[in-house]
Amino acid sequence: MTPGALILLATVALALAFGAWRRFSDGRFRPNTLVEQGRQANPLIEQGRQARVETEQARQPTPLVEQARQGRVETPATPPPTSLLADTPYDAQRGERATLLQFSSAFCAPCRATRRVLGDIAEVVPGVTHVEVDAEQQLELVRRLGVLRTPTTVVLDRHGREVTRAAGAPRKEQVLTALAEAGLQ
Repeated sequence: MTPGALILLATVALALAFGAWRRFSDGRFRPNTLVEQGRQANPLIEQGRQARVETEQARQPTPLVEQARQGRVETPATPPPTSLLADTPYDAQRGERATLLQFSSAFCAPCRATRRVLGDIAEVVPGVTHVEVDAEQQLELVRRLGVLRTPTTVVLDRHGREVTRAAGAPRKEQVLTALAEAGLQ
């Protein structure tokens, strides 16, 4: 076999492998990747590769800690929920049970299919709303939530906290399964 034919064969094999991977991963929901209160997760910390740095001052208890140890400070049982959509025009559009937050762009063909799927689900499932965000117009929100491609669907609970997300165009069954697994359906 000639070198040109080997290169062609290798290129076709790589293209087929990439296509199979893309088809397998496109539109699949994955667990929440954001830390509480909308900050991006640090993958190094999640993998245990980054050590915690402590200073002498950090080891010293603060007056508030001392008061808490003595039972003089009341803390709520759970922290107040913080919406990822806080300080955005989309916060008022959250659903009673869940919000399907879709990031899309103008020239994205899969975004139109995703809009139809999520819109249908929002009509059928009570308490679920579909909110579409133009990624080009809301760059600050895109960066804050770590959206890397369109369409990206982020499922939010009733408090506006991320439950799961999918990059790519999810099928209706995948969205319904994600809502059910999160207990939002």
